[in-house]
Amino acid sequence: MPIYAYRCSACGHAKDVLQKISDPVLTTCPACGAEAFAKQVTAAGFQLKGSGWYATDFKGGSGGASAAAVSAKAGESAASPAGDAAGGGATPCGGSCACH
Repeated sequence: MPIYAYRCSACGHAKDVLQKISDPVLTTCPACGAEAFAKQVTAAGFQLKGSGWYATDFKGGSGGASAAAVSAKAGESAASPAGDAAGGGATPCGGSCACH
């Protein structure tokens, strides 16, 4: 069930209410009794990312590399000359470690 934010325009009382979508909209303020209780427009409680996962999924965990990181890594290896990856490159490790 969604949580709706309500606010009274008469007294300023605000309240979050857990309601079914089919439930009627509340109009009476529980604090002052005025018929000025209205539903507010609020932001969504989740974010979608380009890879298809929610922003909170596997955040900081060992869930593997994201699709963007994998494709960027593939682009780097395709752009670098073959001599660097074979061990004769200009890097101190010869390009054979996990940092390249």
